Amino acid sequence: MRKAFLPVLFLMSSAAAVAQTPGSGFDLSNYGVRIQPDKRLIVVLATLEMASARTADGREQKLINTPLTEKGERFREQLLADNAGLNEDLRRRISSFVQNYKRRNPQMSDAEIVSPFVSMAYALTPVPELADPVITNDLPGRLLDVLDFAPLVREFYRRSSISSKLEDYAKMYLTDTDPLLRPSSRVMVSELLAYLHTRPQLSVVERVNVETQKAKGRPNTTLRKTELKSSDRRFYIVPEKLAPKGNIVFLNIRDDYYVVVPPDTDVRFSEARRAFLQFVLDPIVFTNAKEVGPIREWARPLLEDLRKTDTNISPDIFLTMTRSLVAAVDVRNGEFEQVAIATARSRERIAELKTDEEKRAVVAELDRFKSSIADESALRLWEDYQRGAVLSFFFAEQLKGVEESGFDIANSLREMIAAFDPIKETGRVLASSEARQRAIAARELRRATSERGTLSENPVTSKLLEIQKLIDSRDLAKALSELKRLSADNPNDPRIFYNIGRVTALSAATIDDPEQQEAKLLEAQVAYSNVVRTATAATDRALLSLTYVALGRIYEHFNDNGYAMRLYDEAIKLDDVAGGAFRDAIAAKQRLLRQQ
Repeated sequence: MRKAFLPVLFLMSSAAAVAQTPGSGFDLSNYGVRIQPDKRLIVVLATLEMASARTADGREQKLINTPLTEKGERFREQLLADNAGLNEDLRRRISSFVQNYKRRNPQMSDAEIVSPFVSMAYALTPVPELADPVITNDLPGRLLDVLDFAPLVREFYRRSSISSKLEDYAKMYLTDTDPLLRPSSRVMVSELLAYLHTRPQLSVVERVNVETQKAKGRPNTTLRKTELKSSDRRFYIVPEKLAPKGNIVFLNIRDDYYVVVPPDTDVRFSEARRAFLQFVLDPIVFTNAKEVGPIREWARPLLEDLRKTDTNISPDIFLTMTRSLVAAVDVRNGEFEQVAIATARSRERIAELKTDEEKRAVVAELDRFKSSIADESALRLWEDYQRGAVLSFFFAEQLKGVEESGFDIANSLREMIAAFDPIKETGRVLASSEARQRAIAARELRRATSERGTLSENPVTSKLLEIQKLIDSRDLAKALSELKRLSADNPNDPRIFYNIGRVTALSAATIDDPEQQEAKLLEAQVAYSNVVRTATAATDRALLSLTYVALGRIYEHFNDNGYAMRLYDEAIKLDDVAGGAFRDAIAAKQRLLRQQ
């Protein structure tokens, strides 16, 4: 996630509170996108969950204890209960493998330990066989290190309860994750494709040589001919309850792209964006493979230099181009949308003003905002550059032409590549130095403000910090009880009302019954409204900004988009206050405008 929030005033975008999607006719399958759990992955991660060790005092302790989402924790409890009677010898061998792997990698967290096992799952054939790959010499080293775990996975599938329950597990995965995952996926796909003015290429055709027959009179000669072979391309969004919280894994296996996400993932604000962009852009870059000669020569020494400190950076020019283009699109898309909304808002304000001085002040404010956004974009592009996307600055500059013309990126990439100037690109990083320094300073200011918080030191502050610990531990019922008790003693403190609304909205996300969920959201709506009611001139603007956006999302949930738009406008009026939700308000308003 790339967004930072105040620790106490953290704004959670729950499935119940934010889901607004493109029209009902927007079918993800038309764009190659599938949302479905992968049974192989469920079985592999379930096998890992069986690993345990006995402590010095005789207690059984799990060897893999990754932090999971709330839904993931509930599934883990169910899984362990379902397999409490697992054969002890099998459990011992599973535990021994995991324990030895952890000993060989003492520097890795449990979440990092799990990652190669996710890759290993996709190297196996589907259930029930779960067979090893036929060819293993081209598999990455980390995957080979865990491939010997596959026989244990197959044995666990045969001897545990999972084979009989797997279908129910998969259905439960979809039921629990669809309310947020599917609508947020629709928004992500529609937004990115609209920006690129393109559609994904859903099939690929390649020439293959095939043997036909022996040549007449020449028994040692085999005739060959070239045939065209077509294959489908698909992008799979894989909900996985046992995936570590906040961790997203992206895999590309030939023409299939997989992004594994934990439950409750809003993919609009996750690395799934870049995974989908790679799915869209890979074939476009490959189509223009013959044009990259000058770029290859320019990029080679840069990549070699970066690889001295990070061997994970690939020297492959086509991978470099795709990653650079993906980074540039992600950064430019965010900047483009925010500036468009801010500009539209400034025009509305100017139309309401009477004096030239007031209008000039609005224009100056807009210019400052554009400058700050451009600085942040320069810093993000440089961060991608350091990770091997050495063409990120170049493509970000070229994308401005696509934004202005509306041309399909697939038809524009050749012209972009033809415009490459090695001399100009060599100086681009240095030219961005001042902008990056300003962005770093702005980040530090936001971080300092966030850490300092907007709460002055008093008993209410101390109590809110205590309650935050309850929220972090997911004891929402007790947190809400404590907040209501605090509110009774401090009936006009908007901070307390905000946190009541926040905790109530979080509770709504855990409720499956639609009527009960809506009742909770109405409670949250009342609490957020009390923030506005009790606000004074001294009330923190970041708190108000967060409140307006939270309220707007609830009104969106209840299909009152007109009022939601007004609330987002109120947040925008507060400007980009540190710790606020200004950028969220801009993105939400842009989304609603596209739906009109």
